[in-house]
Amino acid sequence: MDRLDSMRLFVRVVERHSFTAAAADLGLPRSSATSAIKQLEERLGVQLLRRTTRHVTPTLDGEAYYQRCVGILADIEDAEGGFGTHEVRGRLRIDVNGHMARTFIIPELPALLARHPQLSVHVGEGDRLVDLVREGVDCVIRAGTLPDSDMIARRLGMAREITVASPAYLERHGTPCTPDDLAGHMMIGFVSSRSGQVMPLEFTIDGKMREVVLPSRVTVANSDTSATLVRLGFGLYQAPRLRFVSDLEAGRLVEVLPDYPPSPTPISVLYPRSRQLSPRVRVFVDWLVEILGPKLDP
Repeated sequence: MDRLDSMRLFVRVVERHSFTAAAADLGLPRSSATSAIKQLEERLGVQLLRRTTRHVTPTLDGEAYYQRCVGILADIEDAEGGFGTHEVRGRLRIDVNGHMARTFIIPELPALLARHPQLSVHVGEGDRLVDLVREGVDCVIRAGTLPDSDMIARRLGMAREITVASPAYLERHGTPCTPDDLAGHMMIGFVSSRSGQVMPLEFTIDGKMREVVLPSRVTVANSDTSATLVRLGFGLYQAPRLRFVSDLEAGRLVEVLPDYPPSPTPISVLYPRSRQLSPRVRVFVDWLVEILGPKLDP
């Protein structure tokens, strides 16, 4: 293993806190990864990593070497990626909401892979917060206002939100004409992964936002489950209109209170600063802008 490969392996071990996970990411036997790091430490004459039964963490020397390695590897990728003949290659690990992955990302993926034959993509699906560095994820696509972090975020656009319900639900509870008519109605309680609390419904009234919390017999923490529940008539639900286009066209759902819309939801892609110059991340983010831009408001 040459020095650059050793650097890449070391960076992955630090970020994944695991020889096993880092070796799997790079397609190496664990024994080879362990041996390569041992040889690296012997060459440098310092201990870079502390091993325990549960975690691998860098020493002070290891942290300093990690920062230098990240910068060197980023410079190399940026230098090579600056030439038109350089082919983007390697595995890109992304994490995205399952519906967005199946509806918008995966149908367009063949075109991206045809454009970059040496690129492969691992798609993780979720709504939860992800520790990108520790879990070895290159970038995530998320909806909503983002918490402060040291991640780099690029806004892809704004998704128009609507309130929906099933025809069966509205037949039982009536169709509200204004937010003041919501007494006696139910909502599907979506629990925020950030706060752990049920998120209120939002309605724009005379240019101001009003939050309303209705009773909910079922609470969930997954948007796909929420979509199933609203189709089954468990209550009112708010989500980007893009999610329910086919349901609205087929009559499975009805838009409610269209004159009092929720606030639009920002859609963003986030990636660690250590991936900022990665050609894989760069081409993927540019591709996201290309495929999602026309579907989202600026």
